[in-house]
Amino acid sequence: MALLTMKELLECGVHFGHRTRKWNPKMARFIYTERKG
Repeated sequence: MALLTMKELLECGVHFGHRTRKWNPKMARFIYTERKG
């Protein structure tokens, strides 16, 4: 499996998530981690 760089991921349009204040509270059980949110 090839390792991808951050630049390659961004060029492909990978979605990294939303700010924590934009999360719908009903979706909390599906959220696995929060980083620098």
